[in-house]
Amino acid sequence: MEQGPEAQYFSFLARGNHRIQRCDACGEAVFYPRLYCPKCGGGLSWITPVGTGVVYSATTVRRKPEQGGDYSIALVDLTEGARLMTRIVDIPSEDVRIGMPVRFAGVGPDTRTVLYRPEA
Repeated sequence: MEQGPEAQYFSFLARGNHRIQRCDACGEAVFYPRLYCPKCGGGLSWITPVGTGVVYSATTVRRKPEQGGDYSIALVDLTEGARLMTRIVDIPSEDVRIGMPVRFAGVGPDTRTVLYRPEA
């Protein structure tokens, strides 16, 4: 039996691969994984994004130091046009800014989280 789009997405992440979808009909970049394009209803294919984007919105998750400390969660507008939720790494939470350019940094140790870091 074929996996649905969400299962396929998490399977990509488990192998360390960052993927989004692109509409075969209109070219729209799509994230969160779906069966059909939300813009035109066309079929979707998996693509590897270029790995760059801009922070659209961000927040800090507060945790005690013994629980790993604070970390940043952000909505990132990818260069392809899709928006996704990600963790921002390699920068203090208070330094993450809206409009900040970011780059793909890998997949988190839980294999379900996409990581981005500030553009160098």
